Amino acid sequence: MQTKLTQEEEQIVDYIENGNAKSIENVKEEITRFTQMAKEQTSKKKAISIRLSESDLYLLKKKALAAGISYQNIIQSLIHQYTHDKIKASL
Repeated sequence: MQTKLTQEEEQIVDYIENGNAKSIENVKEEITRFTQMAKEQTSKKKAISIRLSESDLYLLKKKALAAGISYQNIIQSLIHQYTHDKIKASL
């Protein structure tokens, strides 16, 4: 099965395959540095307070229990998907 690449991904592949990409001297240190930056970014969390209707919270907890995950993780996932344009909200 052929993977469909985005336009940006295709540009990256072309850049590399055309020999334009050059390695840097301290690759291992840079990999370590960027790995640490990514870990720090994904581990930063901010507590918020939100008011939900009791019925919505009940249904959310019921679905979370059935899925075997916490309702907070469902909320976090929905917000992440929405902010990264993976899902749309009908407001």
